[in-house]
Amino acid sequence: MSTIMLVDDSATILLSVSSILTKAGYSVEKAPNAEDALKKFQGGVKIDLLITDLNMPGMNGIELIKKVRQMPSYKFVPILFLTTESQLERKQEAKAAGASGWIVKPATADELLSTIKLVIR
Repeated sequence: MSTIMLVDDSATILLSVSSILTKAGYSVEKAPNAEDALKKFQGGVKIDLLITDLNMPGMNGIELIKKVRQMPSYKFVPILFLTTESQLERKQEAKAAGASGWIVKPATADELLSTIKLVIR
């Protein structure tokens, strides 16, 4: 079973997306912000995919990706953005930081799961 880390400051998104992922057979780790996600990584949480929001209080998703990519054990883990942002320059900034893909909210369960299947091996 693959483990997915979901990072979003919206409790509603955490609940709805983790429900979709759990029903699809994934194990889900949740974090309400980037700082909490980093603590979990430093605590030894092993994941197969990181899905993060872009706009969060404190550290944003792009900053989180940059920090995750500096950790040797997460250098090649796929990272997806799940965000309301759809501007090309934001996508390019995320890709430059190390994002593997982008999902625009609101995404259907099918869109979410098909994108995940593309990036998880």
